[in-house]
Amino acid sequence: METAQFAHPMDELKNRLRHILSVIPPHSKIYYIDYPVHGNGGDLLIMKGTEVFFKDHNIHVQARYSVLDFPNGLAIPKDHIIVLHGGGNFGDLYPAHQKLREKIVADYPEHRVVMLPQTIFYKDEAEFEKTAAVFNRHNDLHLYVRDTLSQEMAMIRFTTCNVYLSPDMAHQLWPIRSKNLPDKELLCFLRTDIEKTEEQERLEASGRGDYLDWATLFNGVEHKSIRVFNKMLQKGSGKLPLSKFWGKYTDYLVNKAVSRFGSYKTIQTSRLHGHILSCLMDKPNILLDNSYGKNASYYRTWTGGIASASLMADPSGK
Repeated sequence: METAQFAHPMDELKNRLRHILSVIPPHSKIYYIDYPVHGNGGDLLIMKGTEVFFKDHNIHVQARYSVLDFPNGLAIPKDHIIVLHGGGNFGDLYPAHQKLREKIVADYPEHRVVMLPQTIFYKDEAEFEKTAAVFNRHNDLHLYVRDTLSQEMAMIRFTTCNVYLSPDMAHQLWPIRSKNLPDKELLCFLRTDIEKTEEQERLEASGRGDYLDWATLFNGVEHKSIRVFNKMLQKGSGKLPLSKFWGKYTDYLVNKAVSRFGSYKTIQTSRLHGHILSCLMDKPNILLDNSYGKNASYYRTWTGGIASASLMADPSGK
């Protein structure tokens, strides 16, 4: 579909998510697996976009499970599609989520399994081969990836899997309007984990702007509340609809991020979803790459045409 048909490049990115309806048709009954129960706001934005996508297209979620409470031997009706949460945890950096993903594929060979848009990264090629061995035994497996590099790797390794290129599920949230008028200049929303780079450290040394990450955006009470949800899910929810309560609480957490971003004129970020949230708000933002190229690859695949966004690592200056 041509960009010219859309008023804004973000309209096109949201519209591209409709391609997922070819494998999860409207009115499907699904199990939504591996939704996030932690304080990474990027995953929360993906979850919110995913839930809005389901609602907008009359896709009926029959059950929700996280990595913490997915039970062994769960009986899932054959006509239900198993849908796995998207994001950036596909590979060997975050093994708990990858193990669940492979367990689902191995344990439900007769079900359609759909993995929503992911970025693939493996440090160890042998681990990639192990994943491929599991995936290639499944006959109705559909993997959406967020960038062309992940697409190339998946198409080489996953020979029986259907692989598609798609934007991140958070784009379903477009547009997000903030009630705040920006009264501050620069927010540096920067990683503090294993994916930060030397370039980011040099930027931090300059001392410009206000510094924040997901961990510092949420306060001590909010982090404690997240841990309580986490522990309750590990123990078993009993009769409590914990996924529903978590959905309401994460509405509050995401709204807090929107409010904070809304207070600034410009965002400088090494968080992919710092970039995507800025784009959803149509806010000027400068993206730094992360340690393994995820951010630059995403920008070049999807968001490079957005006038308010730029990539610091791009030699063209755009």
